[in-house]
Amino acid sequence: MSRTDWEVVIGLEVHAQLNTASKIFSAASTAFGAEANRQASAVDIALPGVLPVLNRGAVERAIRFGLAIGATVAPRSVFARKNYFYPDLPKGYQISQFELPVVQGGAITIRVGEGDKAYEKTVTLTRAHLEEDAGKSLHEDFHGMSGIDLNRAGTPLLEIVSEPDMRSSAEAVAYARALHALVRWIDICDGNMQEGSFRCDANVSVRRPGGPLGTRREIKNLNSFRFLQQAIDFEVQWQIDTLEDGGKIQQATVLFDPDTGETRMMRSKEDAHDYRYFPDPDLLPLVIEPAWIARVQGEMPELPGAMKARFVEQLGLSAYDATTLTASKEVAEYFQATVSAAGQALAKLCANWVMGDLAARLNKAELDIADSPVDPAQLAGLVRRIADNTISNNIARKVFEALWNGEGGTEADAADRVIDAQGLKQVTDSGAIEAIVEEVLAANQKSVEEFRAGKEKAFNALVGQVMKASKGKANPAQVNEILRSKLGG
Repeated sequence: MSRTDWEVVIGLEVHAQLNTASKIFSAASTAFGAEANRQASAVDIALPGVLPVLNRGAVERAIRFGLAIGATVAPRSVFARKNYFYPDLPKGYQISQFELPVVQGGAITIRVGEGDKAYEKTVTLTRAHLEEDAGKSLHEDFHGMSGIDLNRAGTPLLEIVSEPDMRSSAEAVAYARALHALVRWIDICDGNMQEGSFRCDANVSVRRPGGPLGTRREIKNLNSFRFLQQAIDFEVQWQIDTLEDGGKIQQATVLFDPDTGETRMMRSKEDAHDYRYFPDPDLLPLVIEPAWIARVQGEMPELPGAMKARFVEQLGLSAYDATTLTASKEVAEYFQATVSAAGQALAKLCANWVMGDLAARLNKAELDIADSPVDPAQLAGLVRRIADNTISNNIARKVFEALWNGEGGTEADAADRVIDAQGLKQVTDSGAIEAIVEEVLAANQKSVEEFRAGKEKAFNALVGQVMKASKGKANPAQVNEILRSKLGG
């Protein structure tokens, strides 16, 4: 049987580390990279007699997220103790939220794929709740034993749980990317996946189309979008092969091995673990007044969905361009600053340069857009000179490269300085272009004959010769017009 005989069902649980300066129930620092166990306070390591105190900033970030996804921010939520043993969980329980989470419901619209096959889909969220992180077990630096680093214990997390709405690894990755962009956009998480600030657990099952849900397996701690896609693809195929061979899927927690590209069982969940949740007696219920929510709402930035719609309606961009430009807050801010300097009428040209040449150069240099050597004002100056026919697109790329290398200075008129210094102004004088065309025609009679015989490629070759003779400065539109006139076609 083929894979199309099966339907994939995926739900994600994402742990976003909130970017507070201190931990969720103590004043210990959350800074990354400190020496092991130097940022673990008496509260974090659960010494007798200590009491947790809730971090207001963590709550505010949860409210911000709830508002961003159109969820209900619970007026009253409760912290519970989730009891289980693990070496890096010193209390023997984790403070989390169970029956009454702070954020309930909500949805995120994702765009999956590219080009004509791209489509939008809305993924529903079940909940998002506040909890504390555990410590970290260290294995690589120890022989025959494990080390425990409790610096991370007590770091505030927002666990974001989706409904099982996704039907492919591509949809799961699109959702994870959208969520990653959103938490960074509203400034509640730095999204650093290498440092564990944003990590995903994927619940994966397969079923016959229209049939009951299959048994799911949970892939834990995926810290890159590539690993997320690879892990889901392998797990889906493994489950299909197992079922088609007559086997049964056992509910389990599995890990993904990037070296082999395979998932392997970590522990069985045949008998669901009883975490014995009960309300934490040391923490009062969390009460969020409407005035607090209103204040946070008033401080929210324009969200990606609203900005995307504005780019389409006001700037005339395509849905694809608007989606690409709002994929990250930094790119959106750079684009808006460029348009502001160049003029709204040149928005499409600005978008082409931000998504095209600038993005390619940044990728090659492995730079973030915030570190671009070409700032928005400089790029706007370049775009204006393309629009007013001072330079052609090809010449513009030479100017851009010069700006990237620091030529022309750091002012907004840097493009003009490069154009003047290198003599790059486009030739628009019809007489001058006509003279060049006549020289090229006289020297390329074979191409002329081929064009008149119906070979369109010969015309392109002649255009290339004219542009070469003009050192790329001739206006391409005028070259085409004059050349066709001279050839009588």
